[in-house]
Formats: sequence, C-alpha cells, structure tokens
Amino acid sequence: MTKSELIASLAERHAQLSIRDMDLAVRTVLDAMALALAQGQRIEIRGFGSFSLSNRLPRLGRNPRSGELVQVPAKRVPHFKPGKELRQRVDQAPAESTRPTPAGLFDDVTGQA
Repeated sequence: MTKSELIASLAERHAQLSIRDMDLAVRTVLDAMALALAQGQRIEIRGFGSFSLSNRLPRLGRNPRSGELVQVPAKRVPHFKPGKELRQRVDQAPAESTRPTPAGLFDDVTGQA
C-alpha cells in the first residue's frame, strides 16, 4: 500500500473528512515519526509494532562496478519490529498477492518463466 492509497482508504472510511484532511493527518503522523527517529527516540505503537534505531559500524565494502574497496561510514538505520497482534493478523491473512513477484511475472505456480 502506498501513502496515497492509505489516504484514499482512510478518506473512504471516514466520509465526513476530506481527502485533503486525511492527507494532512497522514503527513503529520509520518513527519512526527521521522522526527522522533531522527532525534534518536524509540516509537512504540501497541498492537502494531515498534521502530528503533540500529547502529551500523564502519566497514569496508566493494564498488560493484569496479570491485574496488571503499570505506562505508558508520550510520544509524531505522528498524521495525512488528507487534504480536500484527504478526497474528498477517499470519492468518490469505497468502494471495496482487503485486508481481520481485523476479518478474511467472507463467505458472512452479516459478518457472
């Protein structure tokens, strides 16, 4: 689901609010979450999950094009851990997917093109 699909879905559920109102609400929540993570805070939404920061140490990497060694600096990356309720709901949901697989579209269920 994209942000615009989320906004449209919320606006449909809450007909008294316009799409513009839902857009503002979603952007406000996402901006607040991004700001909290940028400040090093942890975000916990009961029943959904938690967002925290992981620290990655500096390391040596390789340029995939030239094979040359490059120094990759230390960085902080967001990490999401789903809550128990979300894990259960996802586990009980049907396994159908409406999006193509990352490797492309397959002609049959066996995964062979």
